[in-house]
Amino acid sequence: MLGQGVFVLVVLAAAAWGTLALWVQKPAGVPVTCLLIAIWVLSALAAMGLVGTGRWYGATLFAVPAILLAAWWLSMRPAQDRDWEPSVARLAQGVIQGDIATIDNVRNFHWRSAQDFDPRWETRRYALSAIRSVDLALSYWSHTAIAHTLVSFGFADGDHLVFSVEIRRKQNDRFSEIGGFFRQYELSIVAADERDILQVRINIRHEQGYLFRVHMAPDDMRALFAEYIAQANRLATRPRFYNTLTANCTTLVFRMANRIVAGLPLDYRLLASGYLPEYLYDLGALRGADSLREYRERGRYTDRARDTASGQPFSQRIRMGVPGVDGTGAAG
Repeated sequence: MLGQGVFVLVVLAAAAWGTLALWVQKPAGVPVTCLLIAIWVLSALAAMGLVGTGRWYGATLFAVPAILLAAWWLSMRPAQDRDWEPSVARLAQGVIQGDIATIDNVRNFHWRSAQDFDPRWETRRYALSAIRSVDLALSYWSHTAIAHTLVSFGFADGDHLVFSVEIRRKQNDRFSEIGGFFRQYELSIVAADERDILQVRINIRHEQGYLFRVHMAPDDMRALFAEYIAQANRLATRPRFYNTLTANCTTLVFRMANRIVAGLPLDYRLLASGYLPEYLYDLGALRGADSLREYRERGRYTDRARDTASGQPFSQRIRMGVPGVDGTGAAG
């Protein structure tokens, strides 16, 4: 009886996973996919029914379609040559020679709306010795537990460069957390100007933005910057699928940071990225405020980002009052 129960649970889990995988991918159009799902579910039900009455030969009714489904799934490969959305049409790549990092395909779009923009891709050079700050930017669009994670590096001259691990969407794609489990998107690392990547999320997509100055040693900041470039170069040569659980905007940042500062604790807040400030606060990685509530209140830059009449440069404007940043909003 125990063996039969375990078999039923395994088949139920596999049937649910396979149904979602087929529906998300739709390998043969909607009508044929619906037929494949029906066959898949009926084979699972038949196998469970037969095994449940002690007829174990019924397991073969599910084994055959399961092998075929696994072969199809394993045959899927990430690609570089799809019809990408303009904002992820190019992948960042970089070279570090001595103290100078040269980064190609830095995004610096001018956005008027989500569909109306001027695309600009630039090559930029940065001195690693000029890195002065690392800021964590979180962008919320719905639930407080879910946010997009971006990391902004500040330089001695007041410039900033943001790295963002993102899905590489195709034209007309819509983001789906479920689809992210089933190889619907490739993975990309975007390097961008703050006036592009932070402003478009807050001013154009109407998300809520929070900024946190992360306390790091200078060598660790430079190492993290170099690790972003190394990861971007890997993706440019070996594409990879995005995964909502294992390869997303937060887990990749954690893995990179853990290579630099070994022993960072695993925590559920690495998946529920909206709670990353609590994680950093518990690690003692935030400076300049007396409570987490104060970090959040002063770090919220949504209104400052939208205050285009102030006349201040965008990067200074969004940092005004952020704990750990001097009164000018400059890197330091």
